[in-house]
This record gives sequence, C-alpha cells and structure tokens, in this order.
Amino acid sequence: MELWIPVTLAAASFQTARFMLQKTLSTTRLSAAGATFARFLYSAPFVLIAFAIYLYATGKSLPPLGPAFWGFAAVGGLTQILATVFVVMLFKQRNFAVGITFKKTEVIQTALVGWVVLGEGVSLPAFLAILIGLIAVLILSNTPEITGPWWRQLTSRGPLLGLGSGVLFAISGVTYRGASLQLDLAAPERAGITLAAVVTMQMIAMAIWLTWREPTEIRAVWAARRTAVWIGLTSMAGSFCWFTAFTLQNAAYVNALGQIEMVLSLLATVLFFREKVSMRELFGMALLGLSILVLIAVI
Repeated sequence: MELWIPVTLAAASFQTARFMLQKTLSTTRLSAAGATFARFLYSAPFVLIAFAIYLYATGKSLPPLGPAFWGFAAVGGLTQILATVFVVMLFKQRNFAVGITFKKTEVIQTALVGWVVLGEGVSLPAFLAILIGLIAVLILSNTPEITGPWWRQLTSRGPLLGLGSGVLFAISGVTYRGASLQLDLAAPERAGITLAAVVTMQMIAMAIWLTWREPTEIRAVWAARRTAVWIGLTSMAGSFCWFTAFTLQNAAYVNALGQIEMVLSLLATVLFFREKVSMRELFGMALLGLSILVLIAVI
C-alpha cells in the first residue's frame, strides 16, 4: 500500500472529529468565526513547539523559503480559513452529514484547480467519475424549505455555502501542494515546514480580524478552551496528515480518497448528534460515494 493512502485515511478521521467539535461549539457557545479561530489558536503553538523540537533533535535548520512558497502558503491559508467558516455556517443550515458531504465536493473541483494551477490533470475515466459526483451534488442540493426548479434549490443558502467551501478547500489543497513542492526535502519535512508557516499566518490573521470585527469572540474562545483545545489537537494531527499526503500525491486523488469522511460523518450524525437523514440525502451521499470508488479504481 502506498504511504499516501493510510495517511489520507488518518487525515479524514481527525478532520471528522474536529468538525464534530466545531459544530458543537458553533451551535452553543461560539460564532462561525470563533469556532474557526479556535482551530488555529489551539493548534499553532503545538505545531511550532513540535517543529522546534524536531529541528533541535536533528540539528537541522530551516531551508530558504522563497516568494513562491510564501505565495502558495498565503493563498492556501486564506482560502482554508474562509472554507472552514463556510462549513461551520453550513452546520446551522443542514445536518452534519449533509454539511460534510457538500464540503467534500472539493474533490470535484480540485481536479480543475490542480490542472489550472499546477498542470496536474486527471484521466478521462476519472473525469467521468467526477461527473457522477456532480449529479450527487444536485441531488443533495434539495432544500425542503424551498420549492421550485432545481437551479433555485442549488442557489439557496445551504448549497451555496457547501459548494463555496468545496471551491475554497480545493484551492487550499492545491496551493498547499504547490508550497510544499517548493522545498527539496523529504515529504514529512516539507509537510511540517508548510504546516508551521500556514497555521502561524492563520492564527495571526484571524486574531486581527476578530479583534476588529468580533472582539468578544476571543474571550469566548478562551472560555471554551477545555473543548476548543481538542479542536486544535485534532486539527494539528489532521493537517499534518493532509499536508503529507499532498506532498506525496496529486491533490485531486488525495481529496477523492478523503471522501471516506462522508461515512464517518454519517455515523456521527446518527449516533452522536441524533439528527435525521432523509432517503434522498442517503441516496445523494451513496451516489457521491460511488463516484469516489470509481475515481479510486481508475487512479
């Protein structure tokens, strides 16, 4: 088994746990921005400390980090912040499993972004699998409160938040890969440096934003630290796994395998949040899962 496969499965597991915690806080104690900030505030210190210990233990120093690295990292960091805010907002519109499924449409969009930005295309069979996923998105876009044609369903608040998060996560995944490829190092070291740079920028940027726009949220994030710290820890573990996988394989394929998160989110929806899942939603998720399996089979 290639290393990127178990690393991606681990990343999806950590990410599901993190989103569960963010959903819990965003619906009880924090705003969408506050729940997103908790992720970076409680992960950046751990990432930096772990990376500093690694450098000290190995006697290595940081390699030169050029403009291309910082450019890719900055775009990836910003789009990931916005994508996470969208997902947390989506949790208030639809149940947890459907929210995660909309977010996972990133695999459909990562293939296009990867081709445009890095010149990494996908095969025709893979493209057909992606089209199956698009049909699943149209099915999932159904919003019970809105009547009318399919395009009106698709342009309602929930689907727009979900598809928007997918676009932004697609851009962040591809640009993170672009940043890591600027470093001539082993995959874990590239992932560690990229992760440390990105989460530091994200923590500082969100602290400035909240100080300006939602100053009370900073105190709320600190007050929720007993739960929020676990958001940081699962985020750190998940991000390191994602970054490592992105350095090893085409981002579209990594995100395709990462769709296993849908299964985990469905279990969380039913067993943890006690939310109902309609037959239409189950069919849409199953169809999207089929597109993933086909995509993995043709890679």
